[in-house]
Amino acid sequence: MKFKKFKSHQLTKAEEEIMQILWQLNGGFVKDVVDQFPEPKPAYNTVSTIVRILVKKGIVYNEIYGNTHKYIPKITKEEYTKIYLNHFVGNYFDNSYKTLVSFFADEEQLSVQELEEMKYFIEQSIQKKKSHE
Repeated sequence: MKFKKFKSHQLTKAEEEIMQILWQLNGGFVKDVVDQFPEPKPAYNTVSTIVRILVKKGIVYNEIYGNTHKYIPKITKEEYTKIYLNHFVGNYFDNSYKTLVSFFADEEQLSVQELEEMKYFIEQSIQKKKSHE
């Protein structure tokens, strides 16, 4: 399903938690979402309010079943990840993925094995792009 560009490229922490659940469930009722939270569970009204905000942002739509609504993501987790990552790279790395990769490569917290894995994925991407030229 096509989605209109949602107003905010970034979800709040609470919105993101609920979206993670909606993506996992492939849509659901507010009660379904509340049930997925660990104890102590958030209040039903709190989750309902946040889901309605997600509808207003255009990232979720609802189907009406009598007096209740089922909420379904308009955007896949992968689509949101791309939008969010592009926004993040634009804001923090001057729209440069090269700068982002360099940042992670220079982090002392990465092991040699993790750097090797990053190198492998980059090499795989280079091969794919070369084969499409």
